[in-house]
Amino acid sequence: MACHVRTRDLNWQTPGRRSGTCKLNRCITGPALTPSCEMMVHIFFAVGPMFHRFDIYRKVPKDLTQPTYTGAIISVCCCLFILFLFLSELTGFITTEVVNELYVDDPDKDSGGKIDVSLNISLPNLHCELVGLDIQDEMGRHEVGHIDNSMKVPLNNGAGCRFEGQFSINKVPGNFHVSTHSATAQPQNPDMTHVIHKLSFGDTLQVQNVHGAFNALGGADRLTSNPLASHDYILKIVPTVYEDKSGKQRYSYQYTVANKEYVAYSHTGRIIPAIWFRYDLSPITVKYTERRQPLYRFITTICAIIGGTFTVAGILDSCIFTASEAWKKIQLGKMH
Repeated sequence: MACHVRTRDLNWQTPGRRSGTCKLNRCITGPALTPSCEMMVHIFFAVGPMFHRFDIYRKVPKDLTQPTYTGAIISVCCCLFILFLFLSELTGFITTEVVNELYVDDPDKDSGGKIDVSLNISLPNLHCELVGLDIQDEMGRHEVGHIDNSMKVPLNNGAGCRFEGQFSINKVPGNFHVSTHSATAQPQNPDMTHVIHKLSFGDTLQVQNVHGAFNALGGADRLTSNPLASHDYILKIVPTVYEDKSGKQRYSYQYTVANKEYVAYSHTGRIIPAIWFRYDLSPITVKYTERRQPLYRFITTICAIIGGTFTVAGILDSCIFTASEAWKKIQLGKMH
């Protein structure tokens, strides 16, 4: 049953014979008080006068405070400093952070032990019918003249060629090379000067905050090298995982590269140059993860900024005020 409030007078008297009358709000249900409502009223009026003593933020009347120019300057600087730190923390809170970690594992176990490769290379002094791609590895694969998912574009009125191809390699040490080995007739002096536009492994990552060696050979120019020289590019492939805020993962590969140039002769004494890409895989995986600062940490930092700044500013203002008052007393003492 609902309780209604009714006011009645309450007479009181202290041991010092002082007496008085106060208003008492009584909770009633209908024409009579219930025992529970009567008890609630007495408990409230017994505890209420003591409850305000728990206030740790005691109020000081304005008449008892003294404003100063120094305090005003410190207060303005304090507010500007808090605003600066707040905006800095807010920028960090709304900005996505990319953190990285290293671990030993094969991240892409669903790939079937394969790595996708994308190659784009120009040979301006070699005809397209002479250009071919060969693939070898330690699992016994030996493919000469790979043509699947590849394209040859004539350059310099047919005197040169740009080779573009997408293929897969096994996750074991091996090599793939651009050469004339698949041609029906070997040229006398093949010119293997070249420009590498792109060599990448796995998915293409277009992420602003990640600057890795995903296309380390992109832009490599060997047009001024010996036309009959072979080129060896030794690659160390590093598995890379990128995980966005939704938990979606993309698998790519970075690589380091070292190269050498030499003239190679066949068993018949002929010079048969080629462009070799010899690769091996690193057991270390690099993982990039998008993260955003938790809300509770942002609130904690803001509270620490406000509380710390006001505390330090209060101490500084108190020291300046105390020193100025002491100086005034010293000056008054000298006058007398």
